[in-house]
Amino acid sequence: MKLVGIVGTNADFSYNRFLLQFMKRHFASRATIDLLEIQDIPLFNENNSDCIPAVVTEFSQKVAQADGVIIATPEYDHAIPAALKSLIEWLSCADHPFAHKPVMIVGASYGPQGTSRAQMNLRQILDSPGVDASVLPGNEFLLNYCKDAFDERHNLKAAQTISFLEQCFANYIDYVKKLNPTVKEGVDNMAYTDQINWSATYDTLVLGFGGAGATAARFAADNDAKVLLVDAAPAGKEGGNTRYSAQLIGTGDNFEDAKAYYKILTAPMALPEDMIDVYVDGMVHMRDYVKKYLNVEPFSFKNEFDLSQTNIPIKDAIFEYPEYKGVEAYDFTTVHAGMFDAALWKILRQKVLDRTDKIDVWLNSRATHLIQDPETKVILGATIKRAGKLYNIRAKNGVVLTVGGFENNKQQIQNYLGAEHLAPLGSLYNRGDGLNMAAEVGAKMWHMNNYEALGMLHGMAFDVPEGQRARLIIDQWPDLYTGSIITVADDGSRYFKEDETNRHGHIYDHGTWRIPRTNVHPYLIFDQSQLDQFKQNKKIPYAAFLENLVKADSLNELANKIEANPEKLQQTVTDFNEFAKNGRDYAYNRDPKTLRAFDAGPFYAAALTHDVLNTQGGPQRNVDAEILDINNQPIPHLYGAGELGGINANQYQGGGNLAECLIFGKIAGENAAKPKEDTEVVADPVAGAAAIVGQNDLAQKTDLTDIKIEPNQYLGVSDAGIGGQVVARVTYANDKIKKVEIVQQSESADVGQAAVEKLPTEMVAKNTYDVDAISGASASSRAIKSAVKNAVAKAQNSVTN
Repeated sequence: MKLVGIVGTNADFSYNRFLLQFMKRHFASRATIDLLEIQDIPLFNENNSDCIPAVVTEFSQKVAQADGVIIATPEYDHAIPAALKSLIEWLSCADHPFAHKPVMIVGASYGPQGTSRAQMNLRQILDSPGVDASVLPGNEFLLNYCKDAFDERHNLKAAQTISFLEQCFANYIDYVKKLNPTVKEGVDNMAYTDQINWSATYDTLVLGFGGAGATAARFAADNDAKVLLVDAAPAGKEGGNTRYSAQLIGTGDNFEDAKAYYKILTAPMALPEDMIDVYVDGMVHMRDYVKKYLNVEPFSFKNEFDLSQTNIPIKDAIFEYPEYKGVEAYDFTTVHAGMFDAALWKILRQKVLDRTDKIDVWLNSRATHLIQDPETKVILGATIKRAGKLYNIRAKNGVVLTVGGFENNKQQIQNYLGAEHLAPLGSLYNRGDGLNMAAEVGAKMWHMNNYEALGMLHGMAFDVPEGQRARLIIDQWPDLYTGSIITVADDGSRYFKEDETNRHGHIYDHGTWRIPRTNVHPYLIFDQSQLDQFKQNKKIPYAAFLENLVKADSLNELANKIEANPEKLQQTVTDFNEFAKNGRDYAYNRDPKTLRAFDAGPFYAAALTHDVLNTQGGPQRNVDAEILDINNQPIPHLYGAGELGGINANQYQGGGNLAECLIFGKIAGENAAKPKEDTEVVADPVAGAAAIVGQNDLAQKTDLTDIKIEPNQYLGVSDAGIGGQVVARVTYANDKIKKVEIVQQSESADVGQAAVEKLPTEMVAKNTYDVDAISGASASSRAIKSAVKNAVAKAQNSVTN
């Protein structure tokens, strides 16, 4: 029987700790009792409930894996200590490990009450919804006058006290066995692997379903592994940052030049030479990879793309650092002549679907904890939170971490990147789980302060509420830096050259390219002439920002409205006007042709935000995709790929992350599938495992018979959506489209949703499915049009027949 004892105080000296230590020694032949301390548990904060601290997660797992819990509580002001209450709040907010867990309460106090009121308080808390513990009734062990109760070795002295504790503990052991008949009394001498209550066993476990995870799962399956692929995102939202990326894969024409280019990009950082060679060699052979493994003809953006098809400066993207040696050998490979349409992601997703006999997929299932043998340090599996329950999944051959970065973890953004906040451009489900899991098993971290941005100006977006994706604007938009317009920091001063070339958020900085300092609330500042200029632009990339402007008659009033320093903003505009008059920007050397003095007013401000495309930091890996410990030794059975601990550091060239996903995803999947000599034989999983194995959330499709249709209504289906299947219900009569309803879709909630809302109305108005796509939502638009076309064809065929 395996129990845990919780020392219910964060005090360095505690008689309640002595009590639990005595119980551990005294009852050693009847049960194993591991003591848990709460000193490192932070104060509970509901604002952080979406990013549970690693120490809380680890604590929760130990409670969840125990057969029972003993809590020793002091009494403060007739109640339990605040530190203990905070712990329970964290656990009831997170994984609910106390649910139906047999709990024994003991306590020691200086006075005669023996923590009686604290124990009553604790019983009420443990019985509350969300905690739902099964507390041993009666058997109140109340140790009073505890200062005199222990000898010099911290053993209880009074035989009568020990006898009563033995009676209470015996009743507790019986209580545990009644609640869980499979638990046996005694010390468990089994291997650590067999001490875990495994919910299911797989050959390979892949945590994270983006480009790297899909690749790792696919290649593990191709090497005869039975795979479980897990992702925190709900169905239709999986895909990580790969889903939202431009779909451009970094490619090299030859090894020598491509390596020279890569090494200049990462300088002065010193990366392992063998890692560089594996990565660059993978890019040089990327066209072969796409043809052989993705089964499509590779498309070269450098040689084949028609630049007239887009307003995006493609050449600047391909040759992002044109001044560096080897840049001419760089190229983008794609799976067709398009970008920002999820085409690569849909192929990777389909490769997983093609292997449903080998790959199970769990969506809306968050990995919370890696299970590591404390002696051998082998990663045995992981704990997954799914539908409110915790599952311990055994991985016989390897676990692959591909959960992405920490773009949506505000605390980690502040700690590692030094930014108050960053608005994500990609997945909302990259929440730093990989950092927490890797840290708890002793992984070595690298590239922690590296991240990429994208968008207008130096890599910015118009402000959005916290928790929402920022809108990516990469079209050429000179009005943002041409005229009577500036960008200001929190205090109202300029802080960068507005017309500077943006290289994934990096701008020129004293001989290299860096992401500039971040601000809490930067703003665009402009006058009436500039507003008129914006409105006259018929090809404005995003006109909606004009609906949310801050207006003021004076700069002083505007500064107060945007929480800037009035004197600083006034001086900044005065200086700018002088620069425009003299034809030279003495502060940042902006092109004189872009300078125009401000009018007398009114003045306007548009709220901006710094954004993040992806973070690069995480556990370091080697050429075999094995994650390393702090001594540069592989952590057995643990692998990594993708942006979590990415190889790209310092100056970033577009396409590098997707190349890494494919290169190291393949390596990780193949190695995590190989049988290991140190794999222990595992006891049979718990009852119900058969129902777990074989579950595949990805393969489930909408049953069209469940969708209600009336006369003259027809259902159309398309599998071209970014998030999977799109189903349209079309009312069609007298050769006219009367109504279009999108009844099932999993497109992106921002631009994709715009297509869902606008296209049906336009189709009805024009009586055709063939309408213009919504800007920024071309893939979603195509899927909706395809589904409506399918429904209309059915309607017309019905009339013909």
